[in-house]
Amino acid sequence: MRSSNPVFSRRGFSRDNGYAGFNTAQQAGPANPYAQGGGANPYATDATNPYAANPYAPQGGVQGAPPMAPPQTDRMTMDDVVMRTGMTLGTVIVGAVLGWIYLTDERFGLAIGAMLIAMVLGLVQSFKRRPSPPLILAYAAFEGLFLGAISNFVDQFVAPGAAMQAVLGTMAVFVTMLVLYKTRIVRVTQRFVRYLMIATMGFLLLTAVNLLFMVFGGGDGLGFRSGGLGILFGVVGVLLGAFFLALDFKQVEDGVAYGAPREESWLAAFGLTMTLVWIYLEMLRLIAILQGDD
Repeated sequence: MRSSNPVFSRRGFSRDNGYAGFNTAQQAGPANPYAQGGGANPYATDATNPYAANPYAPQGGVQGAPPMAPPQTDRMTMDDVVMRTGMTLGTVIVGAVLGWIYLTDERFGLAIGAMLIAMVLGLVQSFKRRPSPPLILAYAAFEGLFLGAISNFVDQFVAPGAAMQAVLGTMAVFVTMLVLYKTRIVRVTQRFVRYLMIATMGFLLLTAVNLLFMVFGGGDGLGFRSGGLGILFGVVGVLLGAFFLALDFKQVEDGVAYGAPREESWLAAFGLTMTLVWIYLEMLRLIAILQGDD
């Protein structure tokens, strides 16, 4: 399993035979996630994989069944994911409070530096094969500093109350997508992932082009940061973040079902945190545009 976010690629969906957990038309549930063979389990790809032993494989009375594997005590559980995610988001919140209080006015440049450091740390963790809790928590701390500073700036000079509205909006998106995912209204399939990645690449490309026009041409660039076009762009950004939440939920569900090692819960927390940060920033920008147009 590979945790995820709207910016970085998802290595958890590039195992030996394609998209882990997407070998059926439906999500985990109808298909047996514990079945041996087939390669659907990303933690049972070959005999040298220490997670290949599946304690849930059919035993006794089935001719040719593999011997019973010893129970694994270090498998990821939902409690692990919740606890690690709470720690990571808690670090973001603490950093945001400090950034709100201290990184204002002439110190705002430090907030930009914190954002760049968080970006580098996030990239490093995204390309690491194993999770590094100190690295993930450091990312969360620096990301929190930037979020606190930018939220304070928007709240004071652009749209009073925007920060709290963005927090509530992010929570609403999270709960809504969780309900849609649990009720299977939103189904994460190969096609879902393919279209989501294409849309995200297009969104990021347009964002980069707009930034270049802003830097070299001045003004608002292509107009993606204000007016009706800015509102539309903000709504698309929030929707992309919401759909990536569904992908995060799918990967957590698969990791628990397939017996992923407990350390993978840090990657799940990392991916969920980055997705929520994405949604919050898009929500903050959208609220600022809406209030600015009033």
